[in-house]
Amino acid sequence: MANDNDVYLELEKRLTTNEFLHGTKLRAEILRVEFGCSASTVREVLFRLATQGLVDFKEQRGFRVPDLSPKKLIELTHLRVMLEEEGAILSIRQGGVAWEARLTAAHHKLSHIEKRIHALDDPTPLIDIWFSSEKEFHQTLISACGSTTLKQMHSLIYAQFRQQLMEADRRFDFISGNIKHHYDILEAALSADENLTRKRIRDHLARHLTGETIASQKPST
Repeated sequence: MANDNDVYLELEKRLTTNEFLHGTKLRAEILRVEFGCSASTVREVLFRLATQGLVDFKEQRGFRVPDLSPKKLIELTHLRVMLEEEGAILSIRQGGVAWEARLTAAHHKLSHIEKRIHALDDPTPLIDIWFSSEKEFHQTLISACGSTTLKQMHSLIYAQFRQQLMEADRRFDFISGNIKHHYDILEAALSADENLTRKRIRDHLARHLTGETIASQKPST
């Protein structure tokens, strides 16, 4: 029988990697069978995920996966830029060689995966590892900032940001740009150029500031 933490981690993963479609109703009675736990355990986890912004809850309607929203994506992108810029700059100042080594290692893994994806006609087998490796690189970028609050806030924003893009990003039509952007961020951070690091983080996320990234995914009304 799965415990509540196992259920939480699995549902969080599914909610940010397109295993549940936007707007899907999440039924505790169905999920409990899959996880081999009580419906009350599933509901508690869903309420917890709702506090993280990854699940919508309304009386009489229950739990649902949040809808796509270009406006929300723009807001999340602005917040992510601010948090990553500040976290990266503090990490440059405080992280030292140990942080530089972790960041280089995280980039090496991500770069390898992205180059593999770029060379494949069907990247499906690499989707899950790309999601986790991309998250690892950006979290490592801010990991030496010295602020637990900043890192916690970034984790919340990153998860909601990724959820908004989980469908659009599976097309991987951005991957060649990503390869360059991630290298540029690494290069600027390792050279301790604070202004350039800020610019390259903004450049990396700029395509999401118009909302057009996901607008084409929304059904016509």
